[in-house]
Amino acid sequence: MALHRDNIERYPGTLIELANEIGDLRYDALAEFLHALAAKLTKDATADARRGRARLATALQGGAAGLGAAAAEVERAWAISAPHM
Repeated sequence: MALHRDNIERYPGTLIELANEIGDLRYDALAEFLHALAAKLTKDATADARRGRARLATALQGGAAGLGAAAAEVERAWAISAPHM
């Protein structure tokens, strides 16, 4: 069974600090990160569905969809701000 931690081993700060650092990425990089995180949740949802964990898979897929939507909005923010950078 995969180990699910409550911290990032290679990151010395708190999760709140990590969220702030990720939030300070340029919007195109932030959108790329959100897409990658959505893809990871989709992969986990698929694995859980195969294990018969339908409710968990559905919840993870919903999270992935939300991240995809967030990424799309951040891409829109990038399109607005990129000409000014």
